[in-house]
Amino acid sequence: MRATVEVNLKAIANNISLIKSNTAAEILAVVKADAYGHGLVPVAKCAIASGATWLGVALLEEAQSLRESGITVPIISWLTPPGSDFKRAIELDIDLSIPSLRHLELIVAAGKALGKKPRVHIEVDTGMTRGGLLGEWEEFLIAIKGAEVDVIGFWSHFARADEPNESENISQMQEFEVRLTQLQGAGINPTHIHFANSAATLTNPSSHHNIVRLGISMYGLSPDVNTLGSSQTLELEPAMTLKAEVHLVKRVPAGSPVGYGATEITSRDTKLAIITMGYSDGIPRNTTNQAGVFVAGAKAPIIGRVSMDQFVVDLGPDSNAKAGDIAEVFGSLGYSIDDWAAAAGTINYEIVTRIASRVPRIYA
Repeated sequence: MRATVEVNLKAIANNISLIKSNTAAEILAVVKADAYGHGLVPVAKCAIASGATWLGVALLEEAQSLRESGITVPIISWLTPPGSDFKRAIELDIDLSIPSLRHLELIVAAGKALGKKPRVHIEVDTGMTRGGLLGEWEEFLIAIKGAEVDVIGFWSHFARADEPNESENISQMQEFEVRLTQLQGAGINPTHIHFANSAATLTNPSSHHNIVRLGISMYGLSPDVNTLGSSQTLELEPAMTLKAEVHLVKRVPAGSPVGYGATEITSRDTKLAIITMGYSDGIPRNTTNQAGVFVAGAKAPIIGRVSMDQFVVDLGPDSNAKAGDIAEVFGSLGYSIDDWAAAAGTINYEIVTRIASRVPRIYA
């Protein structure tokens, strides 16, 4: 097979179990973006079997797919612009996030049209200045009192939880408590309070409340390798391995230009291998030679620019690699996901989520 993503579900289960053992809160498994590239439904079912009692997604389409697969646990969807099919969400018992008065109005109207009370989570902006209620808060407190919704949850999102010593984390928590008190003062008492993402779950027990949202950590990756350490430091096991077939091996002399733009030139007589993945598969085009593949028992760094469907690696003059060999692009043998992130000037989240759907997922 040209290229495959191997997903170790046991690693995901172990990561959830590890984190669950260190908190009294319920686990909400974040499976948005096709479970961070790992596969929406298989990962969701694995997470539930491993102790997660909630699922979280960005898009309603994702939540609907989970329901259609037979999953019945609570699911919250939080990126639902005004044109979303709120009626369908309510029919499927999908919890909806309310970040504005407009969302409240639309969701209430959809519920009335169905004769069914929507389940909602009120999202407040406590300092990230992204999603959530901010300037409308006082008006919202008035509107929510008589709204025909079942307020299940209250939540916000940290901006810098992966920097545990930042004072902004404290100020956000303080603002969160103020807003919650105000909401309760208006007679609204949500039963599920959630703020902690992976980084806060790992480092800030006071933020846990009664639900923690596990995203990147569930997949065995560090929220920030620079501030929190590597997967190994955090005792997490990366769940994704990416492999690709070697299309061609050729000997080339020193001084050979490689790839579009001739951005690199071989410094010695060597062997090059063409790997059957490219930026259309999610391999970052700007990846440097700090990443590559593991093949024939050795690391082989990228040389030249990544192309649409392929990239070139320098095997070295003595490699035994041959066409048809399977190279590990990232995994446990050679280059890690974090290595690839560093080589592309990005973060591990982007490396795993960008692997294209045309690369089959295989589960173990």
